Amino acid sequence: MEVVSLFKVISDGGVTSPKGFQAGGLHCGLKKTSRNDLGAIVCEVPAVAAAVYTTSVFQAAPLKVTRESIAAGERRLRAIVVNSGNANACTGQQGEADAYEMRASAAAALGLAETEVAVASTGVIGELLPMDRVSSGIAALPSSLSGDNEGSEQFCQAILTTDLVKKEVVVSLEVDGREVRIAGAAKGSGMIHPNMATMLAFVTTDAVIEPHSLQGLLGATTDLTFNMITVDGDTSTNDMLLTMASGLAGNTELSQSHPDWDAFAAAFQYVCQTLAKAIARDGEGASRLVEVTVEGAVTDESARAIAKTIVGSSLVKTAVFGADANWGRIIAAVGRAGEPVNPDTVDIKLGDIIVLTGSRPIPFDEEEALVYLKGDTIAIKVDLHHGSGHATAWGCDLTYDYVRINAAYRT
Repeated sequence: MEVVSLFKVISDGGVTSPKGFQAGGLHCGLKKTSRNDLGAIVCEVPAVAAAVYTTSVFQAAPLKVTRESIAAGERRLRAIVVNSGNANACTGQQGEADAYEMRASAAAALGLAETEVAVASTGVIGELLPMDRVSSGIAALPSSLSGDNEGSEQFCQAILTTDLVKKEVVVSLEVDGREVRIAGAAKGSGMIHPNMATMLAFVTTDAVIEPHSLQGLLGATTDLTFNMITVDGDTSTNDMLLTMASGLAGNTELSQSHPDWDAFAAAFQYVCQTLAKAIARDGEGASRLVEVTVEGAVTDESARAIAKTIVGSSLVKTAVFGADANWGRIIAAVGRAGEPVNPDTVDIKLGDIIVLTGSRPIPFDEEEALVYLKGDTIAIKVDLHHGSGHATAWGCDLTYDYVRINAAYRT
């Protein structure tokens, strides 16, 4: 168990670690392999729920259904059912009917009201769901549910598409002297350039928390975490980040006026940031995680825009892949970000290697830079000396494998 300031990171656990949650997954035939493609998280009590969604104008049918469930249930849910292998996006009225059918089938199988169930899908866009397989799988889902680590594991496997690894994290902290847990699971590897959320992510907690405070925290945290990653510059039609709070920890209700709010918010942000970085690290074909920190911008918002421009630059990404200390690509990205910059005051470092000071090149050891850029995580640091704004963004390098994977995505 790793201790991080106000909270502890639990190395063994998943979305079922907070009190009141079960999860599971199974293979129902949506994927050509035998890998799980249908999963669920279920809470034993009505959980306070909050969500953020993709801002793409082409929003998949499950997002509409989930919005309606959260609104109808006065920001409370009991379950989320998720399929992978098929996005149910751009599928017209039939796709919308299928999303509602998924919700109805899950509600019937779990003994819940339909509006207590949220729906999420991920996979190929523009293909109708084979509802006979989906319905049969949902009917079998209850028997796959468990409150132990195996339930979390099976759920994590059920939400993956081109991901190479599962993505989950659990932390604990004290609120009013009681243990509170926050856990998360996510999927995402390609079509990652969020603009309110990320591919699919789910956060569970047993904290007692006021609904509007949870929604506000989720939105603010998303801006600092999931909205600061990019793999390929494409925003999905299905992006969703959903959180559920069972309230079974028994603390007094959390809101911004609670004395332990800052600790809870820090732990919540750690969970989201860990998942976001895991998505960036697992970018399709990626060999390196790239972390870009921008300081000295006129505002935090300006720093975010510049950091995301750098980390999303195809030229920067390919330079990292080639272990080429080509800082010119970095400053070019800074210059085209559309934010205020003094062209005479920019400093750039690759890790601890200074390559630019006051917008002027500094002699550096190319061999030392080559060794650094062949590492697992590459830190690019930019100081604009133009204000107090700062931000960090995460991405990955761009490799031959990215083209190979996406050239054959449907096959």
